[in-house]
Amino acid sequence: MRIVFQLMLLMVLPMTLNAADRVSGKTFTTRSEVIAQNGMVATAQPLATQVALDVLKKGGTAMDAAIAANAMLGLVEPHACGIGGDIFAIIWDAKTKQLYGFNGSGRAPGNLTMDYFRDNDMEYVPLLGPLPVTVPGTVDGWFEMHERFGRLPMMELLEPSITYAREGFPVTEVIAWQMNNQYPSREDFPGFRETYMPNGKNTPKKGEIFRNPDLANTYELIAKHGRDVFYEGEIARTIDSFMKEVSGFLSYEDMKNHTSNWVNPVSTNYRGYDVWELPPNGQGIAVLQMLNILEGYDIKSMGFGSTEYLHLLTETKKLVYEDRARFYADTEFNQVPIEQLISKAYAEQRRKLIDKDTAAKSYPTGDELIEQGNTTYISVADKDGNMVSLIQSIYSEFASGVVPTGLGFVLQNRGNSFNVKDEDHFNALVPNKRPFHTIIPAFITKDGEPFMSFGVMGGAVQPQGHTQIIVNMINFGMNTQEAGDAPRMRHEGSSQPDGSRMTNGGALNLEHGFDYQVIRELEMKGHNINFGIGIYGGYQAIIYDSVNGTYVGASESRKDGHAAGY
Repeated sequence: MRIVFQLMLLMVLPMTLNAADRVSGKTFTTRSEVIAQNGMVATAQPLATQVALDVLKKGGTAMDAAIAANAMLGLVEPHACGIGGDIFAIIWDAKTKQLYGFNGSGRAPGNLTMDYFRDNDMEYVPLLGPLPVTVPGTVDGWFEMHERFGRLPMMELLEPSITYAREGFPVTEVIAWQMNNQYPSREDFPGFRETYMPNGKNTPKKGEIFRNPDLANTYELIAKHGRDVFYEGEIARTIDSFMKEVSGFLSYEDMKNHTSNWVNPVSTNYRGYDVWELPPNGQGIAVLQMLNILEGYDIKSMGFGSTEYLHLLTETKKLVYEDRARFYADTEFNQVPIEQLISKAYAEQRRKLIDKDTAAKSYPTGDELIEQGNTTYISVADKDGNMVSLIQSIYSEFASGVVPTGLGFVLQNRGNSFNVKDEDHFNALVPNKRPFHTIIPAFITKDGEPFMSFGVMGGAVQPQGHTQIIVNMINFGMNTQEAGDAPRMRHEGSSQPDGSRMTNGGALNLEHGFDYQVIRELEMKGHNINFGIGIYGGYQAIIYDSVNGTYVGASESRKDGHAAGY
């Protein structure tokens, strides 16, 4: 059967070329970069991009626009993001010429322990229902970042989303498909059908008008009364009451005690560019580890899409994700060896484990050292030179599936990442501990000046996506849009922070566009090749062109959104 499939693939591959012939750019490029002088926005949904651009035109900062876009995306892209989830950001402040990192992730309920799962013979935290729910950190994140870097009042930032939620908006194509693909597993959870299935039969189809008056009311409460209404007031009490009704653990006290953190981004230099990520509990440093390993090879000479490069990239990912599974966790509960993990010396040591001819079935973690997933990513730059790289998520598509009564948003299921089998594991469940996080914003500087704000949303694919974007641009000379349009790989099956282990080498997923001869050669090296769709992430980016004094924007062609400037 596998041979038959490969023969069919061989016949189909020549027909996968783009139908449109462009006069410039790579053959796989879908559109031109967007170039503007005064401001730029890139999001996964056109209305969100427009809302943020309007904020910039009114004199709002990049942070103002990012918050407005995030609120809008919580309405128009509800399967991927919303105020029931968490938020992270890297911010370039033009006045101080510094980068600021923000960790707005919530913690586990204070009264939920590993004993609950042991007593109920559960080896993993379930993906759905009330048990994986952790404190939602997004709203606190909005207000923390707005206080420091915002200018316009919060009511002005949320008003467009409030209006669209009440009056309705047409659902876009990719979002409609993703919503329809996920609702059957959630439709019977409390509040879900009433919120996301207006006809009672399914989620809205492409072009149908969708309204969420409950979310409009929630946004209005937040705009009028601030973050405290969410964490200590009416909304917190509603969540507390609801969770008790559904046998959940998240409580009013958990909401009241929530705090966000300003953190220092960490970096590595890759061929003259400083690549910045946030430290754990997220997976951002996986990008830095991968780049450090790849830097030891002449990747440019290998060529994009070559067998040699794809094999090396896949093996590098496998290596790094073993450390990710073991060490990446809440630094308040663990001594995570960040400096060692992202060091050049450690990369040199790990690089020696890669066999250029054979795909490894498993790799050891660095013992000497002390994918479900959906997300939205936003990049914004303003006329004053400020840039925001912001990512926000409810974890898996439609998250836990539980919607607190009358609030109009689903609660995240990030607690699914906790390990509940091994109390000594770095990511073991402990009350009030932050779980391992997949969502990672990124930023690149060169010679101390801003170069690029970017991200690639999509669960465990994110470090792989970040790395591919950077290599596409720096090694293969692609422009901002080409780097995102290029066919991607996604390796799945590495060891995971919940305790599951890689034993068979996992699966290497390849988008159409890679040469069939390369696919055959990768299989001969021992890679298990798959051809999935819709699993390669969602890219948004803005570059600052210091020579021309302009912003250059790019947006994911696999999503509904676009970049726009003025």
